[in-house]
This record gives sequence, C-alpha cells and structure tokens, in this order.
Amino acid sequence: MPVSQVALIVALAVTVVVVIVGLIIALIRVRVGGSANVEDKVAEARLEAQRILARAEEEARVRAEEKRAVEEEAMVRQRESVEARTRRVMQREERLDQQATNQEERERLLIEREVEAKRLRVEAQEVEDQAWADLTRLAGLDRAEARKHIMEKVEHEARRDAMMLIRDIEIRSREEAEWRSRRILAGVVQRMSHQVVKDATSTVINLPSEHMKGRIIGREGRNIRAFEAVTGVSLIIDDKLPEAVVLNSYDPIRREVARLALEKLIVDGRLNPTAIEEAVAKAESEVSNSIRDAGEAALLEVNLSKMRPELIELLGQLRYRTSYGQNVLDHLIESAHAASLLASELGVDPGPVKRAALLHDIGKAVSHKLEGSHAHVGAEIARRLGEDPEVVHGIEAHHNEVAPRTVLAVLVQAADALSAARPGARRESFEQYTQKLENLENIAASYEGVEKAYAFQAGREVRVLVNPRRVDDLTAGALARQIARRVEKEMQYPGKIEVTVIRESRYTDYAR
Repeated sequence: MPVSQVALIVALAVTVVVVIVGLIIALIRVRVGGSANVEDKVAEARLEAQRILARAEEEARVRAEEKRAVEEEAMVRQRESVEARTRRVMQREERLDQQATNQEERERLLIEREVEAKRLRVEAQEVEDQAWADLTRLAGLDRAEARKHIMEKVEHEARRDAMMLIRDIEIRSREEAEWRSRRILAGVVQRMSHQVVKDATSTVINLPSEHMKGRIIGREGRNIRAFEAVTGVSLIIDDKLPEAVVLNSYDPIRREVARLALEKLIVDGRLNPTAIEEAVAKAESEVSNSIRDAGEAALLEVNLSKMRPELIELLGQLRYRTSYGQNVLDHLIESAHAASLLASELGVDPGPVKRAALLHDIGKAVSHKLEGSHAHVGAEIARRLGEDPEVVHGIEAHHNEVAPRTVLAVLVQAADALSAARPGARRESFEQYTQKLENLENIAASYEGVEKAYAFQAGREVRVLVNPRRVDDLTAGALARQIARRVEKEMQYPGKIEVTVIRESRYTDYAR
C-alpha cells in the first residue's frame, strides 16, 4: 500500500475519533446544562470535526509529499551510483582492451626481432665461413691450423699485456704499501716482541773510570773476595777491558743479582764488605720481586688466574733462562697461546691445555739442581703441588719420555714444537746458516736463463744475474716473482727475503 494512502487512512481515523469525542462532550454538556442550544453545539462540533479533518488531510498530504520527495531523491542517488559504477566498468574494459592491443603489438615486434636476429646470425656465420675460407686460402693452412696459430698469437699478446699490467700494479702497490708496511710492522713488533736474555755466562759492567777497578778490588783484595763470597759470582778484572769488569756465572739469577748490586755500589761509591752485603741484599729483594712479577704477568697474559705461589715463583725464574737463545718464559707463553688456539679449533676445553703448555718447561727452573730430565722434574713438581693429573701427564709427555695418552698431551707437544720451530725463535747453527744460503742460490739458479745467483745480507737478499738475450725486461720481472713465490713455499725464514733480477747488456770491442 502506498505511503499516501496510509497517511490518509490515519488522518480519517483521527478525525472520526475527534468527532466522536466532540459528540460525547456535547451530550454530557446537554445533560448537565439542559437541552438548550443543543443543535448549536452539535453544529459547532461538526464544524470543529470538519476543521480537524481538513487539518489532518493537509498534514497527511504534506507528509506524503515529503516522503515522495525523499524516495525520489534516494532513487536519483541510486541511479547516479549505478551510472558511475557502469562508467568505471566501461573504463576498465577499455583499458584492458588497450593493454591487450599493446600486448599483441609487443608480441608481434618480438617475433619480428627474433626473425631478424636469426637472419643476422645466419649472415654472420656466412661471413665468418667466408673469412675462414679466404684466410685458409691465402695462408695455405686449414681451419684448425689457422685457429691454433691465431690462438697462440692471442695468448702471447694476452700474456705480455698481463705482464705489463702486473708490473704497473707492482710499481704502484710498492709505492703505496711502503708506508703501510712500516706501520703494520711497528704494530706487530709492539704486540709480539719479547725481551730476550742472551744465552751466555758472562755479563760486562762498564765503569765510570779506570780508577774504579782498584776500589772494587779493595785493600789486599778484600772487596772482591767479599763480593764473590756473597753473590757466588766470579768477578773478573782484565786489563784488556779498559773501564769494564766481567761477571761470570752459569746461574743467570745469581749473575743478575751481582749485576744490580755492583751497579748500585758503583753509583753509591761506598765499596766495603758491609756495603757489599747491603747492596747484595737489596739486589736479591729486587730480583725476587721481579721474578714474582714476571710469573704473575705470564699468568695474566695467558688469562690464567689461579696457581700455587711456588709455581708462579718458578715461572718467574724462567725469565732469566734461555734455551738455544730463546727465552724460556717467552717460549712458555707462546706455547700456551698456541695450545689454546689448537684446542679451540678442535673443540677441546682450552683451559687445561693452556695450563699444561704454560708449565711444560717448569722443570728447567730447577733441573740444574736436581737429577733427571726437566720434563720429569717439572711433572714431579706439578704433582707435588696439586696440579691436575691430566696436566701433569701433559708436562711429562711433551718430549715423548712418556708416551702421550691424552689429546691434551698431544696438543702440548704440538704447541711446544710450534714455538720452538718458529722462524727467528732460536739460533741457527753455522751449518744450518750456510745450508740456507746454498738453498736460496740453488732455487734461483734452477730457472732457465739464469747465469749466476748470489745470496747477500745473511740470506736476506738474493741477486740473480740473467742472460739478456734469453730474458727480456718483462720476463725478468716475472722471474723475480716466481723465485720469490718458490722461496716462500719451500723455505722457512724470519722476516723477508728480497729477490733482485739483474739484466744488463755489455758490448766490448778492442782497438788494434
């Protein structure tokens, strides 16, 4: 049912109700006030009902028109929305049609280009075949021989260009890297340098004057006798050494105490038995402190915190002992670092391995006082001082006097060998030195075109003389590089070795 009809029905219902109410009111008034003017009242009620009915109809009509206007507006908006959506759909369809057209055009162009590329490849192959045919016809060679000839020529040119490029790069890198190498070497020296005590039994003390020798000797030699008695060191005064005396002892700690005491006495100027005893006591205290400090410093360097004071004392004493020119305490620290790295690479706990490597030569501190090898003596000391049995076994097995039974013992052996065999760690014998020089010269002389080779500067430089007719300048540079790489591969040496290839032409004639 339309909305306007509903509104009209509602208005009529309201009018009827109003009329009925009006009639009821009129009847009540008639009963109460009598029958006078009843007809007038009825007429007024009818008029009032008509007016009410008219207002209701007007309101219903207005409401119906408003509702109709709202509905028409909603229909208009809906129609506009549909039209806008339709336009968007049509635009999308147009874009899709355009894209499809572009895609077809692109595919067509690709097909045309592919056809053109095939045609060009065919033409290029034909040109190449014709070129090869002309080349073989002119050169009198078949295609395989011509290809081989061209490849050899290209290879030769490429190799020559590579040599020139390598030479230019080497010149530039040498100029650029010189200052860097100095800085790097300085940093390495600061990190890896260790104090090395000479493997000798004598220490030379310089004197301020020749007159000081007489004061050191004293009246009837009492000062020198007192000094030797207190220190246990021989004091040698030789006229061949002006303004100097020599301290001689196999024990480096005693020799160090004697050196400190004598230097203090020389500075103080008081030379008598009492002053000698006081100076020696102070020197012993200083050396004892330095020994303890050296042992604690070694523990800190290898990052070990707990150790018996007796073992720390023995470690510090090794600061004054050497083996083949290598400081024993430095050797132990190097071995501990190497053992820790090896253990970490193998997935083994580095703590016990590092501890055993640091203590493996502890017996050298007292082996000159006790019988037996330093490995056996060191193991007994560590066992008596409560070290772990595995660490004790690593100490006693590091020279295979006892067969190694654990991974720790094997790692200690490896670390000991690494530190001892490190280039520059220990002194070379004369035979080893001469053999190294001979090997350098033999390596350089083994190359084609080399006439002579000489090792200079204690093996730090090799000069190679080549035949200028067989070796050109570029080949000489490559030859120096080849010799240097072979020396790196086949030899062990500290520092670096300079390889210099010399190529010169000499022309001689005689006037007769």
